[in-house]
Amino acid sequence: MQSFLSNDTSIDIPANGVSSAADKQLATRTGTEPSDRQARRRRQTRTRLVRAAAALFARQGVDNTRINEITDGADVGFGSFYNYFKSKEEIVEAVLAETLAAQGAAVASLTGGLEDPAEVVAVAHRHFVELARGDPDWAWLLIRLDVSQKVALGALGPFAEQDIAAGIKARRFRVANRRIAMLDAGGALLSVMRDVLDGRAPKDAGRLHAEGVLRLLGLTPEDAAEVARRPMPAIPTDR
Repeated sequence: MQSFLSNDTSIDIPANGVSSAADKQLATRTGTEPSDRQARRRRQTRTRLVRAAAALFARQGVDNTRINEITDGADVGFGSFYNYFKSKEEIVEAVLAETLAAQGAAVASLTGGLEDPAEVVAVAHRHFVELARGDPDWAWLLIRLDVSQKVALGALGPFAEQDIAAGIKARRFRVANRRIAMLDAGGALLSVMRDVLDGRAPKDAGRLHAEGVLRLLGLTPEDAAEVARRPMPAIPTDR
């Protein structure tokens, strides 16, 4: 799978881009749609801003990053930032949306052939833990974007909730409250990823973490251990 942060600290953005709110505002003010060339330039500028923000957030965190650093990194005028984002908080949300979409698709592809909801959860959690080893820049970005409950839920919540709901429906999981179980599992994942980044986690941290999450979701210790030890699925080669 492709890394979110490459060696030149850039990120992969979908080729078709994402129309910004500024495009819509421009169309409303002028009564006409931007030309293809204008729209393409706007997408390119927005992409540069998101890439620069992602690299800075990964390196120094959100709180320590100023908007002028983002515009300098993107080679964009300071005032132009507000044509695309209303605030730093809004570009944080954009970075999350455009990075987690790619990782979510990768996990979906990895688990698409699995029938056991417990194995789906185990593989997803092991994948993210191992990602912290293989792509620490991306992992640091996720950890350092975890500045609030909203950010954490925005990053991991949709995927986790869907997987837990499937396990409950299949009677594999037994939890007192689905939301609390999701928060517990997500918080544990971020903590283990941080331990990996700090070099303190054991080599089999992914398996051990997955086993703990499955026990949290209601599996017996023996069942959780067996599922967590199953071989990781191969990444599809046709992607």
